[in-house]
Amino acid sequence: MLRIIQADITTLGVDAIVNAANETLLGGGGVDGATHRAAGPRLLAACHAIPEVRPGVRCPTGEARMTPGFDLPARHVIHTVGPVWRGGMHGEPGLLASCYRNAFALARDAGLRSIAFPAISCGVYGYPANAATAIAVHAFATQADGFDVIACCFGATILGAWRDAARDAGLAFEDA
Repeated sequence: MLRIIQADITTLGVDAIVNAANETLLGGGGVDGATHRAAGPRLLAACHAIPEVRPGVRCPTGEARMTPGFDLPARHVIHTVGPVWRGGMHGEPGLLASCYRNAFALARDAGLRSIAFPAISCGVYGYPANAATAIAVHAFATQADGFDVIACCFGATILGAWRDAARDAGLAFEDA
């Protein structure tokens, strides 16, 4: 079942929250900064322990990594790096879809049942909300079997985009 809510994702008691991270995994602004602040300093230490795949990059765009949730109510954090919007002609849709696919794969491999997603790339990365939430909802419809999924947003604009995308896709959802 999909729930669409307006809340602070760092307050949710789920198996995993998804962190819209940057490639360093060492914190930033938006969801990433909030996740690091709420999880406490052990999250930063755990992220430092993730090997770099190239200098300064622990998680390339479109991929995902998982850490414990530490001081969060969520047991785990799935970090994924969405694409920066550059007009949509530089592979952004495929990279964003990959974020959701890889997050679900990590959750499935770990035996998790509940997962909360922010609107990946919709903050400072500038991805248009309607396009991004349509990609997310498609991922929910095709990959979320067996999961309780929460689409979590901090503001009303993204909340409306999530609702519209779910309706447009014919996906049943619960408004909370």
